[in-house]
Amino acid sequence: MSNPAKQIAPVKGMAKPQGVWSVAVVATPGKFVFVSGLLAKDETGQIVGVGDITAQTEKVMQNLVQALDSAGANIDDVVRVDVYCRDISKFSEIHAVRARYFKKDPPASTMVEVSRLTSDVALIEVTAIAVLP
Repeated sequence: MSNPAKQIAPVKGMAKPQGVWSVAVVATPGKFVFVSGLLAKDETGQIVGVGDITAQTEKVMQNLVQALDSAGANIDDVVRVDVYCRDISKFSEIHAVRARYFKKDPPASTMVEVSRLTSDVALIEVTAIAVLP
């Protein structure tokens, strides 16, 4: 029996998840959107910008915008992001890209350095929570 308070948002323009998870979930009451960890993957599931944290951060943010849009939200609805990066010394490069997306009232955030992600060439992964107006 499906839960009427939980809806999986069909995300277009991204590779289908390779595991047991959804890219975006809308939960009610409150209409929260929970976005799973996103890598810098293109529509075919390939990591773009290998070796380039700026390019990978840009693709992750583009993927986040797509996932939010598919769930009826936008970047301004994001209330929290968690960032996992392979090299915390790239903090300023990551935030230079984020600043272009979170222009006003940026979300709560955590950034941590990790030794590995699910792809050996991935440099960054981002999760997000948004609340619909």
